[in-house]
Amino acid sequence: MAPTSSLTILEISAIFLSITALLTYVNHRFIGLPTTIGVMVISILLSIGAIFLGFLGFDELIDYEVSLLEQLDFTEVLLDGMLSMLLFAGALHVNIGDLKRYKLPIGILACIGTIVSALLIAAALYFMLPLFGFGLPFLWCLLFGALISPTDPIAVMGILASAGAPKSIETVIAGESLFNDGIGVVIFVLLLGILSSGDIPTANYVAHTLAVEAGGGIIFGLILGGILYYLIKSIDSYQEEVLLTLAGVIGGYALASHWHLSGPLAMVMMGLMVGNRGRALAMSDKTRHYIDLFWELIDEILNAILFVLIGLEVVMIAYSGNLFIAAGLTIVIALLARFIVVGMTTKTFHRQLDLPTGAWKVLTWGGLRGGISVALVLQLPSGSERDILLALTYAVVIFSILVQGLSVGKVAKSIRTDEKVAEI
Repeated sequence: MAPTSSLTILEISAIFLSITALLTYVNHRFIGLPTTIGVMVISILLSIGAIFLGFLGFDELIDYEVSLLEQLDFTEVLLDGMLSMLLFAGALHVNIGDLKRYKLPIGILACIGTIVSALLIAAALYFMLPLFGFGLPFLWCLLFGALISPTDPIAVMGILASAGAPKSIETVIAGESLFNDGIGVVIFVLLLGILSSGDIPTANYVAHTLAVEAGGGIIFGLILGGILYYLIKSIDSYQEEVLLTLAGVIGGYALASHWHLSGPLAMVMMGLMVGNRGRALAMSDKTRHYIDLFWELIDEILNAILFVLIGLEVVMIAYSGNLFIAAGLTIVIALLARFIVVGMTTKTFHRQLDLPTGAWKVLTWGGLRGGISVALVLQLPSGSERDILLALTYAVVIFSILVQGLSVGKVAKSIRTDEKVAEI
């Protein structure tokens, strides 16, 4: 039967952590997919099973699952809980030298590409949805474009590495994903403010807001990274140094949010500083080992929990026949927008980018969407518009992770094959 009273945070955490641990075991023992993709597949199957049992009259399981999910604020868990640690952990192992070498494609794709993608998706959605009886105001379509455009490196990076993808492509995808998360969140929050107030801001206000939130987040992250660097360099005790990085991430993200700066961009900059300058000049070999191990475990555990939650949240979506078709077309629209952005970038700056021939294939197909898109769509005001966009968001996210995530390795290998043929 469904829970009759509210559960405590400890009880909810215990339930979802236990579910995640069990699903990771099942995946590792019997299925063998990449962890994040495997646990998501199993959790989706569990949700579909609960829905099917509900159709047969056995409502207890789905009622219990829905009740648990309703007590869990997915947006708060991800944006205020997991995101800071996930971004810091991801940036910790990105080489600044590689980022500088490929700063042009990363900057174009993360900044201009996110904006262009959001506009393309919004325009296509605005004209497509009325054909299926789901007309939405253009502002709602823009909100969808902003939340679905940021890419997610979580699932794809391990696959690209195992497939032997060129290092340059891994760097571009990782760098773009780390920065466009922050850009996408800033644009989404700005649009959500317009929706809530009903006022159209001036161009100066928009530029000022973007400069303060994005630029302020970057500067704040650099300052935090400098402070952490000094503190870590002044001692040699891995326990305290690991604790300092954890406090810097959680406390720094909270401060950035309090001061209305971009927390995601701040965490990326801090992670880059600690992972490069801090790793080279401030840490002993022992400290470096434990910090790497700690944040690798944090990254793996939080990602597994996140993808389990994404899979379980499927029960909250109500698909109709027309909405199902519209969702399929939205997947195509999102891919086309990604193809256009990547294609324009690689074509226009071919000489300057220094990327392998055919890199556009991996950059397009490897542009996965993930938990941030789900967290942002759940921030929208309740109503029919939100229900439509929630269904479309889940369709794009699930397709990108399951279909693109499981096949991008083959695309990466095809580039290696093409390169070998060209050499011959």
